[in-house]
Amino acid sequence: MKTISNRLRAYAKAVSEAVLVKRIAGRELTVFPDDVFLVSYLRSGSTWARFLFGNLIHSDEPITFANVNFLMPMIYDFPDRILRSLPRVLKSHECFDPRYPRVIHIVRDPRDVAVSFYYYNLKVRELPDGFPMDEFVSRFISAKTVGYADRLGSWEDHTLSWLRLRHGKNTYQLIRYEDLVSDPGDQLRQVAPLLGLDITLKRIERAVSLSSANHMRSLEQREWKKWGTTKRTRADIPFVREAKSGGWRKHLSEASVSKIEQAWGTTMQELGYELATRPASGEIHLYDRKNTGDAPVPSSMRQPHGS
Repeated sequence: MKTISNRLRAYAKAVSEAVLVKRIAGRELTVFPDDVFLVSYLRSGSTWARFLFGNLIHSDEPITFANVNFLMPMIYDFPDRILRSLPRVLKSHECFDPRYPRVIHIVRDPRDVAVSFYYYNLKVRELPDGFPMDEFVSRFISAKTVGYADRLGSWEDHTLSWLRLRHGKNTYQLIRYEDLVSDPGDQLRQVAPLLGLDITLKRIERAVSLSSANHMRSLEQREWKKWGTTKRTRADIPFVREAKSGGWRKHLSEASVSKIEQAWGTTMQELGYELATRPASGEIHLYDRKNTGDAPVPSSMRQPHGS
């Protein structure tokens, strides 16, 4: 009887949300032909990318934590009715969706993703202080951390869903977080055609400056209570952390690094990430063998052939 009662309450809540148009759009959003989606796995630099690309697109109004949801909306923050009226460069963590017409896919070294996701779960109180990092990494690999993340599958599941089904198409742009960090201006120039923008050096420099880690940390300190993602979270753990690549070296044990590389090493190498615990395969995939670690991707792989 308890199970039936719970189901009835869940059904009543779902009907109520639908009637009142409160349910978030999520994967069921309306997709328009000119939409652009910023797609990434969790904790892969997508918030920074919203600031970076948003400050490039909206040259008349700087992106802040107070306005980012309205100028660079995320598909999980609004019902579809509201989302349809907002600017249509949209953040999404969804796995491959054939409806997405243009996609900027941001990938990040999964060793750094694991560290960032660990601290985020501490911040939002999903994990208690002192929770073992090694145990979290095991859960992370198995996609058994929190429900909203587990729904996406593992880092590799999510990454390959887009890479295998969209790579090589002129409506898809793969960007590594590490390349954004090393040369954000160059990456903005590369992706501008997909966004339909004619950009100047001054516009790029403004976007980079307004999206710097220091500037975003300053904004977070002033506005964290205004942003839905952070307003009820722990103030002692920042949302904008190191904003660097390679931080896993000081946070992960050798055992955790080995687990991640054993699970996803082939895909990591395909994306140009050098492995620390076993020799490189010697194969050449998306990146030249010389382009590993934080080296930039060859321009032939980065430039879209049109919009």
